[in-house]
Amino acid sequence: MKQTEPSVRIIARPEVDYGQIAEYLKEIGGEEWLERLDSLSPDGQDLAEFAGRFCYRSWKPGLNPNVTRIRESQADYLENILSSQHGSVLEHAQYSFVLKDVSRVVTHELVRHRAGAAVSQESLRFVRLDDLPFWFPEWAQDDPELMKRALFTLDALEIFQKWMAGHFGLDEKGVPFAEKKAKTSFMRRFAPEGLATGMVWSANVRTLRHVIESRTAPGAEEEIRLVFGKVGELMREELPSLFGDYTVQDGAWVPAWRKV
Repeated sequence: MKQTEPSVRIIARPEVDYGQIAEYLKEIGGEEWLERLDSLSPDGQDLAEFAGRFCYRSWKPGLNPNVTRIRESQADYLENILSSQHGSVLEHAQYSFVLKDVSRVVTHELVRHRAGAAVSQESLRFVRLDDLPFWFPEWAQDDPELMKRALFTLDALEIFQKWMAGHFGLDEKGVPFAEKKAKTSFMRRFAPEGLATGMVWSANVRTLRHVIESRTAPGAEEEIRLVFGKVGELMREELPSLFGDYTVQDGAWVPAWRKV
């Protein structure tokens, strides 16, 4: 048994085809917008701004006769998107994360967020356990008697996993994979809910804003609060104009504009 710490990495993000955007804008007379873009602005922010301006043809004043002035700064424009709750344009930008060494407590709660999200989780029907990695919060680690009993229990369960593998002869030559799968599926029933596992989780920016807020709230489960605090930090660095409105209060990420 080894103690673990949940970690989060961004592994995929939007990639905008600026050449195609330029061709479109030339056709409709909106080239000025592309010229205003900062070459260092992240694609996720550019995509959200593009989608928003597309809705109102607000590439420049007068292109839509109803639009006589525009917000030229991307930061100002996206702030207005958030404050006016025009959240649909945020759904175009999607990010993928590897959640490593998160427990099945976390993953069981996270799969409840289905709208705007995609999930691929390590399957313990196929992946045989030979150890039981586990995360302990600091308050648990500070309780010697609790840790003594917890580690004893986990060690016993880990020994049992290895015993079952030997008892079933899963490493013997010629064992059909279907049998290995069936026995591995049975063995996972003796793994604790707190077992550290992994997940690829993807979500669009609108969903991310909601999940970061709800899963870091004071009443949320403590490990998922830790995980989505890390997600929040990554996204604030990644898209400052779309996540810079949050304030962090005792671990809770509170947005200036909710339900975008």
